[in-house]
Amino acid sequence: MRFQNLARHPDIGTNCYLLEVGETRIVLDAGTHPKHTGRDTLPQFERLEKDSVDAIILTHPHLDHIGGLPVLMKEHPNAAVAMTEVTRENGSALLHNSVNVMKAQREELNEPAYPLYSHHAVDEAERSWFTREVGERFNLGDRERVSCQFYQAGHVLGAVGVRIEHGDKTFFYTGDVHFEDQTMTRGADFPVEKFDTMVIETTRGDHERSADYTRAAEQRRLGEAINRTLERGGAVLIPVFAFGKTQELLLMLRELIDDDIIPPVPVHIGGLSTKMTQIADRFSHHAGRNHRGFRLLEEFPSLRILPRGHREPEFHPGTIYALSSGMMSEHTVSHRFARRILSSAAHSLIFVGYADKDSLAGRILAAGKGGRVAISADSTHESEIKCDIERFDFSGHAPRDQIIDYTVSCDPTNVILVHGDGAARAWFKSELERRLPKAQIHIPSPGEVIDL
Repeated sequence: MRFQNLARHPDIGTNCYLLEVGETRIVLDAGTHPKHTGRDTLPQFERLEKDSVDAIILTHPHLDHIGGLPVLMKEHPNAAVAMTEVTRENGSALLHNSVNVMKAQREELNEPAYPLYSHHAVDEAERSWFTREVGERFNLGDRERVSCQFYQAGHVLGAVGVRIEHGDKTFFYTGDVHFEDQTMTRGADFPVEKFDTMVIETTRGDHERSADYTRAAEQRRLGEAINRTLERGGAVLIPVFAFGKTQELLLMLRELIDDDIIPPVPVHIGGLSTKMTQIADRFSHHAGRNHRGFRLLEEFPSLRILPRGHREPEFHPGTIYALSSGMMSEHTVSHRFARRILSSAAHSLIFVGYADKDSLAGRILAAGKGGRVAISADSTHESEIKCDIERFDFSGHAPRDQIIDYTVSCDPTNVILVHGDGAARAWFKSELERRLPKAQIHIPSPGEVIDL
């Protein structure tokens, strides 16, 4: 076996890896980097000889894992492409939305390479995707038998880790993982066995979760923060990613209402979040779901859909706005609402997910209430933050100790650390070298090849 890191940049962004198993060449994920533009956002596909890939496996449809897939498939038209059915449905919607975003950015950023692919290319790519579900074995490659199996990863609905076996060699790639149940998504159910090689995510390696953390307590704390705002006549803005986090948040709010922790106030969503919630409702009976059978758009009586083209935010007392994007990127609904929410002490801005430090969400968190922030990155004017700022930990990534414990339980010969910034990977390397002294621990640089 040989592993190659196809990421173009050394940080947490792009996920794309080549695994050579005998003569079979498998690409694991094909993401784009959210902090770069044009072809610089793509993995190093140029390292792959054209039409040399036998198969592509997608662990889940976040763009840092799937955003470059149409480009990769165009260069490797005979590759088999495997994913779960949920990933197929969500991936198609997210890739089509990505085309729209790139078309807008072509003018905004003066980026002539955009869009990297078209709506037609996404439709053509989707026709050759095939789906396999958790627990279902399947083979890849024409020249030899490479056995694969998906395992529930718990990160978002339909996300998987993948076990690959060839002869007497075994390989496991976690993708993005969460071992505990979330509100909608059930926790990971990974195999515990001796692996020759494990590729593990390290997202949360740079910080330790509080020992007394519980999701139930964090959810109650969220309800209390919402109530404080409602009682003083304010509105609540919660920036959320359209896929995954929106649906998790809506079910959290539904639980808080059912438990009489918050009143049954109107909850607004809009834009891409509506489309992604429609897809989630189609999979309401999925085996990886909690609240099975509950359809958000039909059974959440106070849920409201913002009309398309809504550009003049009106904050009504006693209202929650769960709007994308989660990082409040420019030209998104949450960004347009920001100016109104920040300017009033009656309102609250609540964060429940990841916020890059350079995004508007990250800058607001760094400044805090009473600080000042430029709402547009290219603006010199700074607005005072008068509203309450709150942050809650509902991450879809497992805390570092749980990933370490799982890795140690599998006693791998090789461990490859991916999907983390430098400090996160360094912590994992140090801890694994201490707990697995006989294992080889690798932090692959962009383009690096590792013989396994």
